Amino acid sequence: MIRLYSIPPSLYSAKVRIVLRAKGLAFEDIQPPGGYGSDAYREIVPSGTLPAIEHDGFLLVESEAINEYLNELVPEPALLPRDMGQRAQARALSRFHDTRLEPAVRALFAHVDPDRRDTDFVAGQALVIADRLAQLERMANPSPLLTGETLSLADCGYPITLTFLEMLNRPMDLGVVLPDAVAAYFEALKREPSIAWELDSYRPALAAWVGSVTGTPA
Repeated sequence: MIRLYSIPPSLYSAKVRIVLRAKGLAFEDIQPPGGYGSDAYREIVPSGTLPAIEHDGFLLVESEAINEYLNELVPEPALLPRDMGQRAQARALSRFHDTRLEPAVRALFAHVDPDRRDTDFVAGQALVIADRLAQLERMANPSPLLTGETLSLADCGYPITLTFLEMLNRPMDLGVVLPDAVAAYFEALKREPSIAWELDSYRPALAAWVGSVTGTPA
């Protein structure tokens, strides 16, 4: 049994749960003892970061490393292409999410509350996000997913970030429109069973949070 340390709002924990379910792996999902960043949790996971997994006495942190480990632990279904160049591209697209798109969306979180919102910052950040999405459209050619017809590690971060963006777009008046190829990709992601399962629980919790902060149903 794999033990996953996570908290419900953690995007990167969701990214790992998608892979666990895609691989058909049984896992125990638990919150860090004492809370995120607590001394008690650091006794188990020295970095204090989420997500983390324990598997047969082996401890691992960082969602990218965890998902690579899970992909090797259970070889089928393979979540990376067999071709070396395509595997490298899949990793590059996953890193684009983690280092370019997701941080641009995350920067909005401190401004969700209308009473604390810097409207100039939000307007500028909406332009940054639109640019990141345009870059993704030029870099990738989803058919319908990033490496072809089946789910890969490249895909696993995008559904949660795009859901965050979808939820924040109207209440924050972002005016961000997904490029056609990215919109079609998002719809294809939602049809993946492991992603649909994750979004079934993630979306209501996220909508409740956005609504509670903004006073507007998401």
